[in-house]
Amino acid sequence: MSFKSLFSIIGAGHPLARPAQEKYFQFDTRHPNPDIFAVATRLQRGLRATFLGMAINMVLAGLKLAAGIIGRSHALVADAVESFADIFNSIIVWRGIVVADAPADEEHPYGHSKAEPLAAAFGAVMLLIAATWIIVKAAIQLPEPHESPRWFTLVVLTIVIVTKEILFRFVMHEGKATDNAAVRTDAWHHRADAITSIGAFIGISIALIGGPRYSWADDAAAIFAALIVGWNGWHLLKPAMNELMDTAPDPEIIGRIREIASSVEGVASVEKCFARKAGHLFFVEMHVEVDPQMTVLRSHEIAHDVKDKIRAQMPNVSDVLVHIEPLGIAARSRKTENDRTDTGKNPTTDGHR
Repeated sequence: MSFKSLFSIIGAGHPLARPAQEKYFQFDTRHPNPDIFAVATRLQRGLRATFLGMAINMVLAGLKLAAGIIGRSHALVADAVESFADIFNSIIVWRGIVVADAPADEEHPYGHSKAEPLAAAFGAVMLLIAATWIIVKAAIQLPEPHESPRWFTLVVLTIVIVTKEILFRFVMHEGKATDNAAVRTDAWHHRADAITSIGAFIGISIALIGGPRYSWADDAAAIFAALIVGWNGWHLLKPAMNELMDTAPDPEIIGRIREIASSVEGVASVEKCFARKAGHLFFVEMHVEVDPQMTVLRSHEIAHDVKDKIRAQMPNVSDVLVHIEPLGIAARSRKTENDRTDTGKNPTTDGHR
């Protein structure tokens, strides 16, 4: 990727830089965020946020490391290490976004959107590892006497805190607008960095005011901040793992899908409905009941109508697999299975879900 194309991606979302051929996409008109029509493509917005974070992290990490070494602050050095971990995480997020945007192929017929939660899970684990490293390092140095930090480290931390909070808000906005778990995790890395910097600021302030007797406050602040970072890592790991394990989505989403399918002419009822999330996309499987006397051709048309209507009203639904059931047959099958179970016989199935 050339620098020219990189800057075109970073600047694509600025309101003053909208090209005449803007591309829009929409996820759900009921989304609480009014900025649902994204300028530029989803891939470009994700890359813009990621590259911007990487560039700022490189500058801030180098600044904190130099200030921490020269200013004799263990908390600031630990904070710099956390920033370098952020850079590594952003690289993973970048690759995850690019891979997830690739179209389906013969080896991956469902697409590559699972790369997003995979990158999000990796980023969450990186937060946990960084938190553990900071705690262990600070705990070892806590009882050891050392010189108090220098005053200019507070100036550096003030710059870092303000910059990181602004960056967090921007990246989180992009992650929510594009429903990208990897970008949202990357945003929390910036917030975690701001939190560790606040902890370092408090600890250094206590050490400077209290003198050598309170030099331990520098390491204590690093431990406190690392605990918060670790909690954020665990908080972000759970939804990413749920998505990788195909956990059922919010019941409201299933209810909305059922509602749309039921409104299609010829659909008597929706017997079953399953959905799984991969990145920002949903894959749906459902059993729809129709008149048993209906022709195969007509039931086939209804199945297509159900699929088309769901995808039209919920653009983040990538595919819908519709299985046609004769009305009443499924209920009688379930009753027969229950009767066999009650009499101690092994229930049989007709091969359907």
